[in-house]
Amino acid sequence: MGLFDFVKGIGKKNTAPAEPQATPAASTTPAEPSAQEIANKLLGHIKALGLPVTGLSVSYNSTSDLATLKGQVQSQADREKIVLAVGNVDHVAKVDDQMTVATPEPASKFYTVKSGDTLSKISKAYYGDTNQYNKIFEANRPLLKDADDIYPGQVLRIPA
Repeated sequence: MGLFDFVKGIGKKNTAPAEPQATPAASTTPAEPSAQEIANKLLGHIKALGLPVTGLSVSYNSTSDLATLKGQVQSQADREKIVLAVGNVDHVAKVDDQMTVATPEPASKFYTVKSGDTLSKISKAYYGDTNQYNKIFEANRPLLKDADDIYPGQVLRIPA
């Protein structure tokens, strides 16, 4: 899919457990997590959400705040959800999506939430009907747990 830009520092704090590291962690923990620690937490975050992907690898470059994703998914929707799950985390400013899709489909549109937005307001803008908000909510599950739990700077999938 390519490179996606996100707003760094606005995303939710990543509290998912980190995937086990191949090497033991240092005895002292720095104030700022290392690139490997962030990559491990991003991997744990994707797995905690239950997003289906085969052969997933996540790397993170702290100089450019870039997360790179590799692996294979079954659908375009799964691919987009994984990109958004990673991009909507506070340390990430860019996501380089190098994943492949088993069954290619057209890509969804993406929308960056602004102050004062609701899913109903976004639904009205895209579908002409405020009652279609559930379509957006369902398209962003499990990233969204509640239709009212959106925040400025968050990027959402808008299905056709």
